[in-house]
Amino acid sequence: MFSRLKTMTTVAIFAASAAAVGAAATATSGAEMGGQLKNSSPAPEFTGIDKWLNSEPLTIKQLRGKVVLVDFWTYTCSNCINTLSNVKDWNQKYKDQGLVVVGVHTPEYPFERDTTNVEKAIKRFGITYPVAQDNEYATWGAYNNQYWPAFYLIDKQGKVVYTHFGEGNYAQTEAQIQALLAQKG
Repeated sequence: MFSRLKTMTTVAIFAASAAAVGAAATATSGAEMGGQLKNSSPAPEFTGIDKWLNSEPLTIKQLRGKVVLVDFWTYTCSNCINTLSNVKDWNQKYKDQGLVVVGVHTPEYPFERDTTNVEKAIKRFGITYPVAQDNEYATWGAYNNQYWPAFYLIDKQGKVVYTHFGEGNYAQTEAQIQALLAQKG
């Protein structure tokens, strides 16, 4: 849950984010962290995925030329639930312009590993974009992620160029999506 983030110091959060993408990130306010990265790094592949829901398996390599929003979430996290309306809106608004949203469902509790439970949550929340079920935290680990929710924006060249952890900064995240979509591939 996002509460893990609140217990970390700003310095520890900054270090975790920098390690996640191999670059320095710009801190926002309070316990929230993220922003446009000064030095982007190649996005890790989706790895160790137990099941793909709403999609055939995807790879970062095959998504080259698209802007990708990777959203680490879990269906019982209230902070994750609070971000879903924005993520679904971005998917609807920008999918025809080249945005691909991929939800990476990484469980916090044992019962969240059950595919049937994840499928029910996807239906209940009206999620139509691809969801990768990351029960063993393999993709989570590849991104060196530490938080629910966490957004990683990947540019058309396959590099992580923006991160945001926790709720908020929706306008800033959407502005980054728009800017990346406007760039030539």
